[in-house]
Amino acid sequence: MGRVTARRRAHHLTGGTAEARPETLVVEEPLEIRVDGTPITVTMRTPGADIELAQGFLLTEGLIAQREDLVTVRYCRGADDDGVNTYNVLDVTLASHVPKPEVDVTRNFYSTSSCGVCGKASLEAVRLTSKHCPGDDPSTVAATVLSAMPAQLRDAQKVFNSTGGLHAAALFTVDGDMLVVREDIGRHNAVDKVIGWALEHNRIPSTATVLLVSGRASFELTQKAVMAGIPILAAVSAPSSLAVDLASQSGLTLVAFLRGDSMNIYARPDRVTN
Repeated sequence: MGRVTARRRAHHLTGGTAEARPETLVVEEPLEIRVDGTPITVTMRTPGADIELAQGFLLTEGLIAQREDLVTVRYCRGADDDGVNTYNVLDVTLASHVPKPEVDVTRNFYSTSSCGVCGKASLEAVRLTSKHCPGDDPSTVAATVLSAMPAQLRDAQKVFNSTGGLHAAALFTVDGDMLVVREDIGRHNAVDKVIGWALEHNRIPSTATVLLVSGRASFELTQKAVMAGIPILAAVSAPSSLAVDLASQSGLTLVAFLRGDSMNIYARPDRVTN
């Protein structure tokens, strides 16, 4: 299995003094996801929790809806020049009742913010493909509970502490209990890993939960929360306009700039209690 961190030498300059020293960096490697032997996507990720990543990706793209839609997820023989398995290729076998995804080199997943489709088409695509409706979730969360979550997430970021180069996502109960935390060089991968964990543990739809992300709330991350049936998305940084539009349309509570006891609530503020 690929390592999560690697060592590289760097020239450190400070106060006019130069020093060559090793630095710890986060590893970035490609992961190819195949469905029934057919390549579907390649993502640059930090190795680890790859099966969760693949499961979360397939769910948030609307290709599956529950754990029973999968038969197996296994590594393929992706070998390097020396014949050593790279563990960078995963093949997913779908259950017989699940429609096979259309394979077309011109296909764009609507969920990605860089796919080039207009905002209206992106919102409509999520509405049509989502199997879960976070707007129906009656759960609420106390503002004090939300305020305590970023510090819990930061304390759990083990690899970030040594590299400073990772995004993180965590799933909490509305009572503030951390269920899972995942780190990755890609913010969307970190969320897919968390959702893949939820799928594996039969927590889809993820009712009565809060998804916390360490950066901004983009349309893509909001879409993933909606697809997993998560009622509350919180971010320590800013949201995008399209993320707010999607949250409002879907009944998702969107909290951003969550810092200390301060926060902005852009959609469904009724779920956050004083």
